[in-house]
Amino acid sequence: MIKNLLFDLGGVIMNIKREQCVAAFQRLGMSDVDSFLGEYSQKGPFLRLEAGEITPSEFRDEVRQYISQEVSDADIDEAFCEFLVGIPRHRLEELRALRNHYRIYMLSNTNPIMWESRIAQEFRQEGLEMNDYFDGIVTSFEAKSIKPDSRIFEYAIEKCQLNPGETVFIDDSLANLEASSKLGFNTLHIAPGEDFAVKIANEIN
Repeated sequence: MIKNLLFDLGGVIMNIKREQCVAAFQRLGMSDVDSFLGEYSQKGPFLRLEAGEITPSEFRDEVRQYISQEVSDADIDEAFCEFLVGIPRHRLEELRALRNHYRIYMLSNTNPIMWESRIAQEFRQEGLEMNDYFDGIVTSFEAKSIKPDSRIFEYAIEKCQLNPGETVFIDDSLANLEASSKLGFNTLHIAPGEDFAVKIANEIN
């Protein structure tokens, strides 16, 4: 019996657009940013920030090494958050509705700059906070590991006391789903343009 739903954030709950972020950093003068930012994984300082290996301040200082002009912390943060399009409000409503039937968790590759600003803001659309939608949350920078590394799933199992056999992991990355399935999780793939509530209703309920 499925008791838990474990959600990815970007591409499942929140709409993202890598190209916006790339363009924003290019406007700041970081011409090679395209080589650092991927749809599902990052490189260089972007990866290290997501993995909790460096602080936001250290990240900004590293990024400045690739930019010839002077840029502020706010400039860098704003460009970085352009990766995030936003959360359609109906998805927040759907998460609340699903909590009537399941325990709801989130497992996200993310970073503290986005997490404490744009992501937190998007979850306040209904006058609630992020924790009001989930029974537990795991971030890559907290776990110090990044999907599809098995260690982040093991961290989530321990922190949230999850039984993988009773849990469906929902993600837009096939590599992440494959990694989780090796640990016994049930999986559900969300393709671009698909609504997770419809997919859950058709394939889990």
